[in-house]
Amino acid sequence: MTTRRRKASFFQRHLDPVSRLGEILFGLIMVLTATLTARLTVAEGQAGVRRLLFSAIGCNIAWGFIDAIMYVMNCLTERGAETRFIKAVQAAPNSAVALDLVRARVESQFDALSEPEERETLCQAVLKHLAHIRPPKVRITSEDLYGAVACFCLVFLSCLPAAVPFLIFSNPTVALRASNGILVLMLFVIGQKWAQLAGTSRLAAGLAMVVIGLVLVGVAVLLGG
Repeated sequence: MTTRRRKASFFQRHLDPVSRLGEILFGLIMVLTATLTARLTVAEGQAGVRRLLFSAIGCNIAWGFIDAIMYVMNCLTERGAETRFIKAVQAAPNSAVALDLVRARVESQFDALSEPEERETLCQAVLKHLAHIRPPKVRITSEDLYGAVACFCLVFLSCLPAAVPFLIFSNPTVALRASNGILVLMLFVIGQKWAQLAGTSRLAAGLAMVVIGLVLVGVAVLLGG
């Protein structure tokens, strides 16, 4: 019996695992920065805390847009660097200089994955390929836009679990504590997911992510964030 291959989600197709975790972490820190400083609004009752929550969600929406734009800009920057590299290789005064440019790029990426002889063969092949191709134009692609949408959605969706306690509990203090507890738990889960990518202890990484997240929130609060 053959195992059916799991279909990749929208986020998996357009963002790598590290980027996905980073976007979620960013959204969680934004919400925690607001909810952990909510003592002043608790005194105003449930309406005051809900206003703060709506403000936090609105902040995540705004930062989601900003992050999406930065993602597109980063894609253009990386594509521009590739174009400049191709032009530099093609404009080299001789093949030796062109090969040195290729070696600098290839060896920095494959030094730990291949032997010197293999890298040299690869460099020769890359140089032969680059000598005759047309440098791509630096422009926004549909893939860039899909990635930007994925960035926005992850930043925005990461703040929604924080809203659930306010729909369940009538006591604003209890709702805030439950909301903060959910967000801290999500930090722990993000740490465990990161541990899978890094090949380290899931428990240690989860606890470390909680500490790092709270420290970043504390810095943001102290700086008036």
